[in-house]
Amino acid sequence: MGGNIGANIRRLREQRGWSQARLARETCSAAGIAGDPIGRQEISRYETGKRTPREWLPFLAAALKVTVEAVTGPPPALELPAPPLADYLPAGDPLAPLTARGGRRIGSGAVADLRQRVHGLRLADDVIAGGDLIRPALRELCSAVKLYRETSHSEEVGAELLSQIGELAQIAGWIASDAGQYDEAETVYRLGISAARQAGDPTLTGNLAGSLAYQLSNTGREAEGLSLARAALDEAGPGAPPKARALYLDRVAWAETRMGQGHAQAAMRALGQAGEALAQDTAGAQSPGYLYWVDTGELLVMESRVYTELRRPLRAVPLLRDVLGRYDATHTRELALYLSWLAVALVDANEPEEAAAVAERVVSLSAGVASDRTTRRVRVVLDRLAEFRDVPEVRSVLGGVA
Repeated sequence: MGGNIGANIRRLREQRGWSQARLARETCSAAGIAGDPIGRQEISRYETGKRTPREWLPFLAAALKVTVEAVTGPPPALELPAPPLADYLPAGDPLAPLTARGGRRIGSGAVADLRQRVHGLRLADDVIAGGDLIRPALRELCSAVKLYRETSHSEEVGAELLSQIGELAQIAGWIASDAGQYDEAETVYRLGISAARQAGDPTLTGNLAGSLAYQLSNTGREAEGLSLARAALDEAGPGAPPKARALYLDRVAWAETRMGQGHAQAAMRALGQAGEALAQDTAGAQSPGYLYWVDTGELLVMESRVYTELRRPLRAVPLLRDVLGRYDATHTRELALYLSWLAVALVDANEPEEAAAVAERVVSLSAGVASDRTTRRVRVVLDRLAEFRDVPEVRSVLGGVA
């Protein structure tokens, strides 16, 4: 059992993003003891099995916010990595119908059922991180492709199925990207682009291409990201719904920003155009249901991120505070991400104490969230805070995650 305790303490500590010193401090605090009767070395002995916590066990559990049984019991079984999409799909063109269809004939009811599952997955992504959703997302996508290939249906139903496959690929790609599986996400996005084009849906094609462009811009392929973001806007065309154009212009703005300070004016111009596009979303305008989340608040988030990236904190900080003051706290991942931008903007504004307080909240919210996006943002925040490591509040945050 001693080996289990040590492995569990280490696993639970790392899930919270704490150093051994931070766990020691939190354990003393949980015990209501001032000072440091146990320190980093004692936690190290527990984790390596050289010592057993014994009387400190309930306080360790309280600090880690778990039961004593979670510390003393067997560690959870390791989950194998999610199989890649290619393992599920047939060779060649995965959207090619079978030459001889022996399956049942389906109608609009099957499309409606698929549409409901797609929307449910999209809503789940609002509150569950990519690492926890990628398996069900890939299963849903592959089931949808199988439904299209192995059933008989009218041309109209086939086009509707392809559109739903495209929508499902967009959210599945987003989930895979959030899980840090970028190659897999790119494969999924390209499958979706193929489906949307075959369905004759330029708005959906633009959404998928824009999502892939966003990933490229954030993963070291900035020039490709900018080219694809512009192509996505062109693909949708001037007749795209206002919300769609606003979203695609937002992605262009971000792609321009990621190219560096020399693209600042182009980024600002795209932000302005995104606002103008959204202003045309009047009561009579029709937008696809998957754009339900595109609103003024989301445009403000992107605007504040652009200002932060361009190191214009006097503009970024007020916008971020306004957005965060109205944000749904149940969306933990997004809240952590938006707070990370605020922390960086406060560093640029030469407010290290306040930046440290926000950064500590980012680290706390991100602990245990299976999102590559939050993990990467925590690293960015800590790297920027290091400029002020001589400030006590900053030193405390950096020491807590060392």
